[in-house]
Amino acid sequence: MFKRSTTPTDTPQPVQAVERITSVLGSGIVWHGSINGSGGIRIEGAFEGEIALRGMLVVGETGRVTCQNVRANTVIVAGAVRGNITTQKLEIRASGRVWGDVVTTAFVTEEGAFLRGQIRMEETVELDLEPAPESSSSEDAQAESFAQLPEPAPIIEATQKIMRKKKTVKS
Repeated sequence: MFKRSTTPTDTPQPVQAVERITSVLGSGIVWHGSINGSGGIRIEGAFEGEIALRGMLVVGETGRVTCQNVRANTVIVAGAVRGNITTQKLEIRASGRVWGDVVTTAFVTEEGAFLRGQIRMEETVELDLEPAPESSSSEDAQAESFAQLPEPAPIIEATQKIMRKKKTVKS
């Protein structure tokens, strides 16, 4: 009666990776520069520059971002963003303020959110981010950087010579 169907049509759905925050720019911090790469960033302080992120960008309630173009897979705004946003998903919370044009495939907003600009909804959005580094190439790069480090033996010998000189001077 309550028997489960065992037909081969039940194919398992692929598990989506959960986006998470890997770095935080805390409140009270003012940063000028660029953020790019992979991972999730939460900004609670002030940031001015360029953001091109393969991952999630969260602008917290105390966060202030000024960029000509913000590019990230997912953008959540609870603070203020001045600049154009290109993303696959944009969420503007009730306390969020955005001044700029938006290109996105999904848009979510809460009552009280503010947007001054145009929204263009697309079926797909190209973020034009740099290709993701492959794990093997980053391991090779780390191995090369370690290979370029000086051997510890000359450093140890130099330290021993200095110590001997100090002993002879004191005697």
